[in-house]
Amino acid sequence: MVSFTHQDPGTGEDAWAASGLAALPELPLDAGELAGQAFIVLAAHPDDESLGAGGLMARLRRLGARVTVLLCTAGEASHPDSPTTTPDQLAAVRLEEFGGALTHLLPDPDWRFLALPDGRLAAHRPEVISALQQAIADVTAASGLPPEQLTLVAPYRHDGHTDHDALGSAAAEAAGAGGHGLLEYPIWYWLWAGTADPAWQSWLRLPLDPAEQQAKAAAMDSHTSQVRALSGRPGDEVLLPPSFLEHFERPFETFAWQRPGTGGTAAGGAYAAADAEGVFDAVHTGTDDPWQYTTSWYEHRKRSLTLAALPGRNYTAGLEIGCSIGTLSVELAQRCDSFLAVDASSAALAHAARRLDHLPAARTRHLTVPQDWPKGRFDLIVVSEVGYYLAPDELAELFERVQAALLPGGTLALCHWRHPVSGWELDGDSVHAAARRQLRWADAGLYRERDFILEILMAPEAGPDQRAAAVVAPGTDS
Repeated sequence: MVSFTHQDPGTGEDAWAASGLAALPELPLDAGELAGQAFIVLAAHPDDESLGAGGLMARLRRLGARVTVLLCTAGEASHPDSPTTTPDQLAAVRLEEFGGALTHLLPDPDWRFLALPDGRLAAHRPEVISALQQAIADVTAASGLPPEQLTLVAPYRHDGHTDHDALGSAAAEAAGAGGHGLLEYPIWYWLWAGTADPAWQSWLRLPLDPAEQQAKAAAMDSHTSQVRALSGRPGDEVLLPPSFLEHFERPFETFAWQRPGTGGTAAGGAYAAADAEGVFDAVHTGTDDPWQYTTSWYEHRKRSLTLAALPGRNYTAGLEIGCSIGTLSVELAQRCDSFLAVDASSAALAHAARRLDHLPAARTRHLTVPQDWPKGRFDLIVVSEVGYYLAPDELAELFERVQAALLPGGTLALCHWRHPVSGWELDGDSVHAAARRQLRWADAGLYRERDFILEILMAPEAGPDQRAAAVVAPGTDS
């Protein structure tokens, strides 16, 4: 649990604006995976819903989605030293403010109050779980939607406030057990976290149009007891000053997203499962270029950027993980004295082998990483558009393999699509964040745009003895 108070200056909005937060991939709401669903929005205190998810609720109103709101506490402990307002009086005020705020966000607000004590949700976890399970049962019965069409919206489970953490954790448990989606909204995180913290880099962004921004602003302003001082006397100071509210006046909201059915693990099975070859072979049935690698300008441009980002003109031994049909492989192989391209799909690998046939130093291998791994050491390893097909533990094993196989001073090139990948738990940003956390290697280049992220990491240099270690030519192991 982090330690902070609302009076701390924290990380300013200028720092967050310069962090790249506004370039996060978008939440697929209108026409994507979340369209047509029902939503249960959870708030630990009145104002959480407006701060963290007011724009989302305004969007759901426009889409005609079914939204139920669960308020856990009245927030009566927000001003414990107030000389003018008792906790009971403050509870009544804040509940009235809450009801007023919802009218700006939803046409006919459907909300329930659990009347749990402010600051003590962790001790009342059974009541929270029970109320949430009842709300889930009521919504699914009334809507007739399957579990995967229900999304829970809750405070970020690592937000740093004990009530937010407890409620977020309970929501994550319920979502995992029931196969529901989960959107987590941060609030106090923006105060205490720094822009170098890796957590936000795997989140998604919901852009808000002017009407949604206006609705959110009106809802936030309805929480008068929090955004204005109760009085001019000590103990009645404003709880949410303008510098803090700036974090919630952005033209977008930010969410951590757990897809329906994942329960914290990859949905639909991991890339490295026993049937991976069949899954990816099926993609190539009837076409030798299912992702338009050879015809798409996007793919051509991304390949060119990847090749240009490599710091070395030539490499002794190169390894490409997940080569698919070999369009990038051909370019990589021409810069390597020896080159190995591997993939879990034998159908894709057959196309790659034909493309590489005129390059004597290039080889292909049918391997399912990270369980299978080629022998030898490499000074270039490329992992492109494959990391999000792994479960988190498999991704960690992949980076362990890379760490052991990459020579001192060697290059690891990562390039991944930044939008959610339907049916899989991870996305490109989370793959790159995991690499940075686990490897802690120097970043020799980072390029990020709306659709993809390209990053070059360098293995640490070593002493003369290690630099003299022999390189085993790829493709020769059995």
